[in-house]
Amino acid sequence: MIEDSVVFHGHHNVSATNRRTFEITREEDLTPRGDCIIGVRASKACSTLDPVVRRALSSGERAELTIEAGDFFLSMEAEGSSLLTLTDPISMVIRRSHFPSPRTLAVGADMAAADLPRGLAKLLQDPDSEGRLTVRIFI
Repeated sequence: MIEDSVVFHGHHNVSATNRRTFEITREEDLTPRGDCIIGVRASKACSTLDPVVRRALSSGERAELTIEAGDFFLSMEAEGSSLLTLTDPISMVIRRSHFPSPRTLAVGADMAAADLPRGLAKLLQDPDSEGRLTVRIFI
């Protein structure tokens, strides 16, 4: 198993209503239009993940993604793709679709922002809240 984690923080504009994606960004601010963004001030982006994890994802390996914040623990599955470049220095987007972009961390996910428990979304509206996204690949 290989893994890497990203620490992120909440923001008062987190709505977590997007049905196709969720995103974590290194940006500090979030407008109300960012309905897929669940965390800001992230410690990493696609380009700064562990190179071993990046290689596995760009080779098409399946991944388990977990989100931990407060009393919440959420697990989901997604997959990598040979079309992923994982080069964006600001963001990471997990998609239900198979759309590749430099910001795409994983595709074919079984969850999006709108699937998060509403209590977790509410917690992530607190700028003092902290969360962790962990990417695990079993090879």
